[in-house]
Amino acid sequence: MATANLQFLQNPFPRPTFSSKYLVMRAPKMVFKCGCSSSSSVGGDAFSLTSSSKCDVDYLGESTKGDLNINLKHLENFGLDGQATLEGPIEQVARLEAEEAGSLLRDLGIPSPSAARLSPRGMFCTRTLNLRSISAIGYDMDYTLIHYNVMAWEGRAYDYCMENLKSMGFPVEGLAFDPDLVIRGLVIDKEKGNLVKADRFGYVKRALHGTKMLSTRAVSEMYGRELVDLRKESQWEFLNTLFSVSEAVAYMQMVDRLDDGVIPADLGPLDYKGLYKAVGKALFRAHVEGQLKSEIMSKPELFVEPDPELPLALLDQKEAGKKLLLITNSDYHYTDKMMQHSFNRFLPNDMGWRDLFDMVIVSARKPEFFQMSHPLYEVVTGEGLMRPCFKTHTGGLYSGGSAQMVENSLNIHGDEILYVGDHIYTDVSQSKVHLRWRTALICRELEEEYKALIHSRGPRATVVELINQKEVVGDLFNQLRLALQRRTKGRPAQTLAATNMDDRELTESMQKLLIVMQRLDEKIAPLLEADGELFNKRWGFLSRAGLWYKSHLMRQIEKYADIYTSRVSNFLNYTPFMYFRSQEQTLAHDTYSHYCSEHNGSSTN
Repeated sequence: MATANLQFLQNPFPRPTFSSKYLVMRAPKMVFKCGCSSSSSVGGDAFSLTSSSKCDVDYLGESTKGDLNINLKHLENFGLDGQATLEGPIEQVARLEAEEAGSLLRDLGIPSPSAARLSPRGMFCTRTLNLRSISAIGYDMDYTLIHYNVMAWEGRAYDYCMENLKSMGFPVEGLAFDPDLVIRGLVIDKEKGNLVKADRFGYVKRALHGTKMLSTRAVSEMYGRELVDLRKESQWEFLNTLFSVSEAVAYMQMVDRLDDGVIPADLGPLDYKGLYKAVGKALFRAHVEGQLKSEIMSKPELFVEPDPELPLALLDQKEAGKKLLLITNSDYHYTDKMMQHSFNRFLPNDMGWRDLFDMVIVSARKPEFFQMSHPLYEVVTGEGLMRPCFKTHTGGLYSGGSAQMVENSLNIHGDEILYVGDHIYTDVSQSKVHLRWRTALICRELEEEYKALIHSRGPRATVVELINQKEVVGDLFNQLRLALQRRTKGRPAQTLAATNMDDRELTESMQKLLIVMQRLDEKIAPLLEADGELFNKRWGFLSRAGLWYKSHLMRQIEKYADIYTSRVSNFLNYTPFMYFRSQEQTLAHDTYSHYCSEHNGSSTN
């Protein structure tokens, strides 16, 4: 397949010249043309590429595979002995280089990786990832390479689910799809008929019973001694993906009907768990019977939100030498229709979506695809006819199989493969746990959350300031309370001044401080309750379960996703050679740095 590639029409490696401070390379005027060449030929004989057999690990433990190395013989051709050194300390040289590099990026209009990270469409790193060492990138399709209009897609799924429930005898009159009722990362409590939001430790912070939010006190009474444990699948159902929205909305609405006693008795004695099973069966029928996907395939423009930048992002990766894989649970006909609609019109040179991928696997049956082996079939006709096969080839289209087969076929294993998907369990955690693949999570809601966080900076700063004020006032109140306690027991207070404080002054001071704290509580409580309303009025932010606490969803992302972002085309803000470095993880005792700054030079011998 011919792909667009850029080559210099003139010598791209000019003779190095020395500045007064350090070695610099004069950039030539560049002219480009399209052609076909291997990515390994970039730079001609000026560089060599670190291979798998010769790679090492760097100081952060990442593989150096794919790194470029200077070819010393090439330097000698310019009259250099290969031992040319940079004048001055490397720290000084690097600082000047960094300043010039930043200026050049701005002049070229190319955002730096740091600038891209500080945006709603940044890529956020939880575990250091060197893209140069990645040999293959696998992609899920639904809500990863293809983003659906949630209101349209999930709305129709909800409609079909309700029609099936009605045919089963359930009362569904008067109900309508309400996407704001649910956000990704919530957990259904099938035993209590609740939808809950938990923090990273599993403590429930907010809860919805049916369609009614429970009070903080009710949540505390119900879940004060219980943690969300996703391993207990008989009780908890984690909403991993946007595909969960229609099911969760339908279930919570039917919980109301069950509580109201309007579900016919002839449906049998139903509890909340049985009701969840019935809703799941109704939605499953909508998918299995094919009505929903047939409607979407007939009018994809009503359901799919195209991303014109996406094909270019994949082309960059492919031309950088990455093998691209499509691994989806969707069937062949649906996959082909959706990918044609979303990709073909944005690809150059009459390319089709199949030309992007070195291997396509449909009906993959994830997560089992990552855990065990299933029979492999090759799709051999446009109508989807298949034949059994035992070996894959480049450009092939297959159904079933296993991740192990993919690794053996490509002769690429483990952390040389990056898998990108939207489902924490089906895509991300299983590929990492069972195969040690590197992982990226796609979460489109991050863009809205990021914007909401920016607009919430003022109110959040106000809350923090009020809480800090209460803490200082509370510290004094507690010390006076202790002084009073000691006095009643006939023991001296903490200090002489506190001991000499008369009873009236002590009591009045405590009364005043207590009133101040109570008034602060009245101010803080509604502000905390409203925190995150710009994202969702019921549940607040996606990534948080309170002002400082991470949500259970965020804990899962940090545990299983090496990087996460809102859409695949965000790779365009970086390069296929990007080194994603995770940020410092702050700890509760990291306050030592403040101690050091405050006490610097104050120690005595």
